[in-house]
Amino acid sequence: MVCLYYHPRIQMLLRLRKERPLQSEYWMLPKVPFKVKLWQRIPRTSNYVPFGYEVDPEDEEWLNPIPRELELLELAKKHLKQYSLRQVSAWLTTQSGKNITHDGLKKRIDVERKRKRLAAIKRYYAKRLQKALQQVEALEKNYTGYFIYEDEEGTDSSDTQPSAGQAT
Repeated sequence: MVCLYYHPRIQMLLRLRKERPLQSEYWMLPKVPFKVKLWQRIPRTSNYVPFGYEVDPEDEEWLNPIPRELELLELAKKHLKQYSLRQVSAWLTTQSGKNITHDGLKKRIDVERKRKRLAAIKRYYAKRLQKALQQVEALEKNYTGYFIYEDEEGTDSSDTQPSAGQAT
Protein backbone atom coordinates (compact mmCIF):
# COMPACT_ATOMS: atom_id res chain seq x y z
CA MET A 1 0.00 0.00 0.00
CA VAL A 2 1.36 3.39 -1.04
CA CYS A 3 0.52 6.35 1.10
CA LEU A 4 1.23 9.81 -0.24
CA TYR A 5 2.01 12.38 2.35
CA TYR A 6 2.34 16.05 1.47
CA HIS A 7 3.80 18.71 3.64
CA PRO A 8 1.04 20.92 5.15
CA ARG A 9 2.20 23.91 3.11
CA ILE A 10 1.92 21.91 -0.13
CA GLN A 11 -1.50 20.64 0.93
CA MET A 12 -2.63 24.24 1.37
CA LEU A 13 -1.29 25.19 -2.11
CA LEU A 14 -3.12 22.23 -3.67
CA ARG A 15 -6.36 23.30 -2.01
CA LEU A 16 -5.94 26.89 -3.23
CA ARG A 17 -5.15 25.71 -6.73
CA LYS A 18 -8.44 23.83 -6.88
CA GLU A 19 -10.26 27.01 -5.84
CA ARG A 20 -8.52 29.36 -8.28
CA PRO A 21 -6.02 28.67 -11.08
CA LEU A 22 -2.50 30.02 -10.99
CA GLN A 23 -1.77 33.36 -12.63
CA SER A 24 0.73 31.79 -15.01
CA GLU A 25 -1.90 29.44 -16.44
CA TYR A 26 -3.89 32.15 -18.20
CA TRP A 27 -3.82 35.83 -19.00
CA MET A 28 -6.66 38.32 -19.03
CA LEU A 29 -6.72 41.95 -19.94
CA PRO A 30 -8.60 44.18 -17.52
CA LYS A 31 -12.11 45.34 -18.38
CA VAL A 32 -12.55 49.09 -18.40
CA PRO A 33 -15.93 50.84 -18.52
CA PHE A 34 -16.74 52.59 -21.79
CA LYS A 35 -17.23 56.34 -22.13
CA VAL A 36 -19.64 57.52 -24.78
CA LYS A 37 -17.96 59.12 -27.77
CA LEU A 38 -19.53 60.40 -30.96
CA TRP A 39 -17.78 58.73 -33.88
CA GLN A 40 -18.07 60.30 -37.32
CA ARG A 41 -18.63 58.53 -40.61
CA ILE A 42 -15.72 58.69 -43.02
CA PRO A 43 -15.45 58.63 -46.81
CA ARG A 44 -14.50 55.34 -48.42
CA THR A 45 -11.17 55.67 -50.22
CA SER A 46 -10.50 52.04 -51.16
CA ASN A 47 -12.16 48.63 -51.29
CA TYR A 48 -10.69 47.81 -47.88
CA VAL A 49 -13.00 48.50 -44.92
CA PRO A 50 -10.97 49.29 -41.79
CA PHE A 51 -11.59 47.70 -38.40
CA GLY A 52 -14.37 49.56 -36.59
CA TYR A 53 -16.25 50.61 -39.71
CA GLU A 54 -18.85 49.15 -42.06
CA VAL A 55 -20.09 50.19 -45.48
CA ASP A 56 -23.13 52.46 -45.37
CA PRO A 57 -26.02 50.45 -46.88
CA GLU A 58 -27.57 53.60 -48.41
CA ASP A 59 -24.37 55.07 -49.88
CA GLU A 60 -21.41 52.81 -50.61
CA GLU A 61 -19.07 55.81 -50.80
CA TRP A 62 -19.23 56.26 -47.01
CA LEU A 63 -18.25 54.11 -44.02
CA ASN A 64 -20.35 54.12 -40.86
CA PRO A 65 -18.58 53.74 -37.51
CA ILE A 66 -19.18 50.76 -35.24
CA PRO A 67 -18.84 52.43 -31.81
CA ARG A 68 -18.20 49.23 -29.83
CA GLU A 69 -15.32 48.17 -32.09
CA LEU A 70 -13.80 51.65 -32.09
CA GLU A 71 -13.97 51.79 -28.29
CA LEU A 72 -12.31 48.37 -28.11
CA LEU A 73 -9.60 49.62 -30.47
CA GLU A 74 -8.95 52.59 -28.16
CA LEU A 75 -8.63 50.17 -25.24
CA ALA A 76 -6.32 47.96 -27.28
CA LYS A 77 -3.98 50.92 -27.81
CA LYS A 78 -3.77 51.35 -24.05
CA HIS A 79 -3.16 47.62 -23.53
CA LEU A 80 -0.23 47.69 -25.95
CA LYS A 81 1.82 49.38 -23.22
CA GLN A 82 1.72 46.15 -21.20
CA TYR A 83 1.01 43.35 -23.68
CA SER A 84 2.34 42.20 -27.04
CA LEU A 85 0.66 42.90 -30.37
CA ARG A 86 -0.31 39.23 -30.74
CA GLN A 87 -1.95 39.12 -27.31
CA VAL A 88 -3.84 42.36 -27.84
CA SER A 89 -5.00 41.35 -31.33
CA ALA A 90 -6.23 38.00 -29.94
CA TRP A 91 -8.08 39.85 -27.19
CA LEU A 92 -9.54 42.31 -29.69
CA THR A 93 -10.71 39.45 -31.92
CA THR A 94 -12.43 37.65 -29.03
CA GLN A 95 -14.04 40.82 -27.65
CA SER A 96 -15.30 42.21 -30.95
CA GLY A 97 -16.01 39.02 -32.88
CA LYS A 98 -14.27 40.56 -35.90
CA ASN A 99 -10.90 39.14 -36.88
CA ILE A 100 -7.83 41.39 -36.80
CA THR A 101 -4.26 40.14 -37.06
CA HIS A 102 -1.29 41.55 -35.18
CA ASP A 103 0.05 42.98 -38.46
CA GLY A 104 -3.29 44.65 -39.20
CA LEU A 105 -3.39 46.12 -35.71
CA LYS A 106 0.18 47.40 -36.01
CA LYS A 107 -0.53 48.97 -39.41
CA ARG A 108 -3.69 50.67 -38.12
CA ILE A 109 -1.92 52.10 -35.07
CA ASP A 110 1.11 53.25 -37.10
CA VAL A 111 -1.12 55.07 -39.61
CA GLU A 112 -3.03 56.80 -36.80
CA ARG A 113 0.22 57.88 -35.11
CA LYS A 114 1.55 59.25 -38.40
CA ARG A 115 -1.65 61.22 -39.07
CA LYS A 116 -1.69 62.57 -35.53
CA ARG A 117 1.95 63.67 -35.77
CA LEU A 118 1.38 65.37 -39.15
CA ALA A 119 -1.70 67.17 -37.80
CA ALA A 120 0.32 68.45 -34.83
CA ILE A 121 3.07 69.72 -37.16
CA LYS A 122 0.53 71.50 -39.38
CA ARG A 123 -1.12 73.11 -36.34
CA TYR A 124 2.30 74.31 -35.18
CA TYR A 125 3.06 75.88 -38.57
CA ALA A 126 -0.41 77.45 -38.68
CA LYS A 127 0.27 79.16 -35.33
CA ARG A 128 3.64 80.39 -36.55
CA LEU A 129 2.07 81.72 -39.75
CA GLN A 130 -0.66 83.48 -37.77
CA LYS A 131 1.98 85.14 -35.56
CA ALA A 132 3.98 86.21 -38.63
CA LEU A 133 0.84 87.68 -40.25
CA GLN A 134 0.12 89.70 -37.12
CA GLN A 135 3.68 91.06 -37.14
CA VAL A 136 3.41 91.98 -40.84
CA GLU A 137 0.10 93.78 -40.24
CA ALA A 138 1.64 95.73 -37.36
CA LEU A 139 4.57 96.77 -39.56
CA GLU A 140 2.26 97.77 -42.41
CA LYS A 141 0.10 99.95 -40.18
CA ASN A 142 3.18 101.79 -38.94
CA TYR A 143 4.41 102.20 -42.51
CA THR A 144 4.05 105.81 -43.69
CA GLY A 145 2.50 104.95 -47.05
CA TYR A 146 -0.32 102.79 -45.60
CA PHE A 147 -3.81 103.57 -46.95
CA ILE A 148 -7.22 101.94 -47.34
CA TYR A 149 -9.21 101.38 -50.53
CA GLU A 150 -12.97 101.61 -50.49
CA ASP A 151 -14.58 98.72 -52.43
CA GLU A 152 -17.58 99.07 -54.69
CA GLU A 153 -19.76 97.50 -51.95
CA GLY A 154 -18.78 100.27 -49.57
CA THR A 155 -16.50 98.19 -47.35
CA ASP A 156 -12.95 99.19 -46.59
CA SER A 157 -10.04 96.98 -47.61
CA SER A 158 -6.47 97.65 -46.61
CA ASP A 159 -3.57 97.71 -49.02
CA THR A 160 0.12 97.83 -48.29
CA GLN A 161 1.15 99.79 -51.38
CA PRO A 162 2.66 103.20 -50.74
CA SER A 163 0.95 106.25 -52.19
CA ALA A 164 2.20 107.57 -55.55
CA GLY A 165 4.17 110.48 -54.14
CA GLN A 166 6.26 108.46 -51.68
CA ALA A 167 9.52 106.67 -52.36
CA THR A 168 9.86 102.99 -51.78
